[in-house]
Amino acid sequence: MNSAHLQQRLSLIRRSRAYAVGEEFALMIRVCFAFFAFLLLSTSGFSEERRAVVQPRDTGAALVNPDMGWVFHHYDNNITKYGLELEPTDTVEEFPGASAVYLRLAWSYIEPEEGKFNWSIVDTPAQRWIAKGKQVAFRFSCSESDRNQPYATPEWVRKAGAKGYHFVPGKGVVADGPWWEPDYDDPVFIEKLGHFLAAAAARYDGNPEVAFIDIGSIGVWGEGHTFASSMLPFSPDTVRKHIDLHARYFKKTLIAANDDLAHQGRGLEVLHYARQHGMTLRDDSILVQPGDKAYHRAYIAPVFWPELPVVLESEHYGPSRDEGTWKDGSRYLNAVEDYHASWATVHWYPREFLKEARPLIDKINMRLGYRLQLLEASWPEEVKGGSSMAVGYRWRNAGVAPCYPGGHPAITLKDAKGGIAGVFVDEEFDMRSLPVGAPGQAHPVGREVKAVSQASRPLIGFRLPPTNILKPGTYDLFVSVGTRTGTPKIALPLAAEDGQRRYLLGKITVK
Repeated sequence: MNSAHLQQRLSLIRRSRAYAVGEEFALMIRVCFAFFAFLLLSTSGFSEERRAVVQPRDTGAALVNPDMGWVFHHYDNNITKYGLELEPTDTVEEFPGASAVYLRLAWSYIEPEEGKFNWSIVDTPAQRWIAKGKQVAFRFSCSESDRNQPYATPEWVRKAGAKGYHFVPGKGVVADGPWWEPDYDDPVFIEKLGHFLAAAAARYDGNPEVAFIDIGSIGVWGEGHTFASSMLPFSPDTVRKHIDLHARYFKKTLIAANDDLAHQGRGLEVLHYARQHGMTLRDDSILVQPGDKAYHRAYIAPVFWPELPVVLESEHYGPSRDEGTWKDGSRYLNAVEDYHASWATVHWYPREFLKEARPLIDKINMRLGYRLQLLEASWPEEVKGGSSMAVGYRWRNAGVAPCYPGGHPAITLKDAKGGIAGVFVDEEFDMRSLPVGAPGQAHPVGREVKAVSQASRPLIGFRLPPTNILKPGTYDLFVSVGTRTGTPKIALPLAAEDGQRRYLLGKITVK
């Protein structure tokens, strides 16, 4: 064996010995860590010999939860179609994931005479859905191209001296055109609009039955542009004026600003201005055009979605389908992903849309908004009354958006008759903090206790009440997500629900 070969063999032997010593040291460290973790759990009262462990499967069910879901168009700029086709008792309950009804109509329908309001035209359909536990959303427009509504802004506003323009859709300003659009800067128009918004806010601002209200006072159809009306541009200052007007009166209810406010050279600064005023983003209308042109401003969505729920509206489904821009509708799902959307609208007759697009609807329901998945839970099979009950869990948000309302996990124990025997809330764990990710890739989050790693099924100790309060016996153990006091608020994709958004996981015996 030559000298070079000998040196190489010696070098390999030294590295092997060093590696072996390193492995022994690493093993010793892992054993010590495990021992100290065991001591930590034992001294905290968390040591149990037998533990129940469950890994529930997502049921695939469509969920109706706060700040998310499908939205039906009841009115759509006029009062002649869509929701008007439904009987008063019909709220299309079979539509999976529907959470709100959208009332989108002209100001003139509500205030046909100055100071005299016809709120029944709004409240009547709204109450049909509210009675089923759903919400409502609004847009009150000031310019329309519908032949049945030449004055979306009430004609009495023009007669009071407000300036404006007669127009014909597609031709712009025409002196004798049958439609009228206000000058959106005109002081008389702004004054009268302010009075109307003040009246609307007095009824609806902060009302938990209202999901959101759009800025609908500027542009044709309330979309923030004049392409189908006068074709006259207006300035970013005009947009800011209307943003300020809505922010002045609607201080509690979420306001949505249309992405088309940035059209006609106004730029994205107006959308940033809306965001600075606590407003969210709405995009009308997805799939007006096909393919890569199906939507245009997903790049601005990150300014909004990390803090506020984004709203998407598709093109009227029938025309989009018939003109070939809809195709399989997959671009709508793409938009939900790219915008991290929480609400998606059914811009058509809901049953026809459901019948023809059910596979797409089901796919969107698995991603729209937030979806809180319980990946694993564990608890002691037996526990001594008055001691600590160590519970572990891992959660994941499988939706595209954060869980904006937040919520705390709770463990509820029920007796054989279904009575609540114990409620334990993890107040320090807020579902709002769960990260989002691509389908199936969101990071799971567990309950950590000091040095115990997430991978080690982290535990939290719930102190049990004395045995005169929680009597010895065997109880059903439920999980829920809701308030700090244990009231369930969030629907979960779990089986065995008790009818109050609590979900049975197994049993526990109190000794």
